[in-house]
Amino acid sequence: MSKRPEAHPAFRFAVQIDGITEALFSECTLPSLEVEVEEEKEGGFNRGTHLLPGRVKKGSLTLKRGLTTSSALLAWYVDVMQGLVQENLRQVSVILYDSLGEQVMRWDFSGAYPNKWSGPKLNSAANEIAIETLELSFESVTVS
Repeated sequence: MSKRPEAHPAFRFAVQIDGITEALFSECTLPSLEVEVEEEKEGGFNRGTHLLPGRVKKGSLTLKRGLTTSSALLAWYVDVMQGLVQENLRQVSVILYDSLGEQVMRWDFSGAYPNKWSGPKLNSAANEIAIETLELSFESVTVS
């Protein structure tokens, strides 16, 4: 008997960053991956053009969390901003769980580093949590 495909809720997830243990995230947006398509014209082939796969364009992994007194994520970004990219490449994993706590899917991003940090929007008239955002670039991704 084959298992029925099942959709899983998006709120049961964990993010693991090598070397940073105190980071909990309220939101994670996985990057888009896109293969560029190159158009190749061939003489004598008048019915169209050949569409060939080109380079892969990778978006950013976006992580959001409530601002805390832990500065490990900001320190990681500052190190990269100061040119210490190679020394600060990390493995980042995003894991999706089912209702029983079993792993459904895992995305492993190798060679990840922060390319953008955004601080919270502060407003004395609002009753909201201060959210910081970290965007990560990466060298490769594997899905299991």
